[in-house]
Amino acid sequence: MNLVANCKRCGKPLKSDKSIRAGYGSVCKRKQVAEAEAEFERIQITIFEVIEYQERLAV
Repeated sequence: MNLVANCKRCGKPLKSDKSIRAGYGSVCKRKQVAEAEAEFERIQITIFEVIEYQERLAV
């Protein structure tokens, strides 16, 4: 596989087949995964927040 492709994140040319398939260079892929994991953690709620919300609704 010898395609010419650019990174979806930074736009630099991708060289390896693995990077071309992923659409990201190795550094940008790590950053993308880290950002996705951080966003996932940010939007999580705890059971205590659910209980607190339910208690506020009941009042």
